[in-house]
Amino acid sequence: MMLFTGYKSRKELKENIGKKLVYRETSMFGPEYVSTGTFVGAHRPLVTGLPGREFFAEVTMENDLIVKVK
Repeated sequence: MMLFTGYKSRKELKENIGKKLVYRETSMFGPEYVSTGTFVGAHRPLVTGLPGREFFAEVTMENDLIVKVK
């Protein structure tokens, strides 16, 4: 699974550990977000329209909160 994040950098994503994830679903077949688990998050400026550079990160969630970013 992969979601588009609403963060301009991996550093900004890491700064939000302990908070809810800002994201945009990428699948037309239904929601991919899970409140507890690990998935790949990406920032793709050309697709999302947000400033910043493209990056990918492994995000671990627990009870709707970000607990780890690699």
